Amino acid sequence: MSGVDSSYAWWRLLASVTLSTVGGIGMWCLVVALPTIQQDFGVSRADISFAYTLNTLGFFVGGVAMGRLVDTRGIVFTAILSTLGLTAGFALAPLSPTLMMFAVVQILIGFSSAATFAPLVADVSHWFEKRRGIAVAIAASGNYIAGTIWPPVIQRIIEDHGWRTTYWTIAAICLVAMIPLALTLRRKPPHQHEGAAAASAPA
Repeated sequence: MSGVDSSYAWWRLLASVTLSTVGGIGMWCLVVALPTIQQDFGVSRADISFAYTLNTLGFFVGGVAMGRLVDTRGIVFTAILSTLGLTAGFALAPLSPTLMMFAVVQILIGFSSAATFAPLVADVSHWFEKRRGIAVAIAASGNYIAGTIWPPVIQRIIEDHGWRTTYWTIAAICLVAMIPLALTLRRKPPHQHEGAAAASAPA
């Protein structure tokens, strides 16, 4: 069975939460790496905080833009675009010669990370009726799970290998983990199947 409240819906929810947890690293990585990056660039706390501000701004704008993209192109296309954006952002950030360049890249990271929050929550809501409330709550928890899991992992990698290697490692994680997860969401929501069936039915 592949419809509303089915076993597939719960598996899809699990994939969405996992995707959100991985993608949520875009919001949490800079929080942990901030002191090390500040020291590396030799700038003030206020200056490095500007990069975090741009990351947050990117997340806000991305939430709106990615939501609209889901409506027109679907969740899979949007999630893959998010993956490519996060991969590019985390790969380019360590190559930044100046703080300003680093800060600009944070817009891309924040923007791309946004697709793994609200759009995924909205997608999950299409697959549940009786337990929609709990399903949406679970889907929304991915970003907070990311905030629990990633900070200690990121801190450890930074201590052992530096922030640049950490960012490149995250780029690889996003690319390898997120695209397969996104592809598990290829099945269209039940209401779209019903709409297509109604449109093809004889008058």
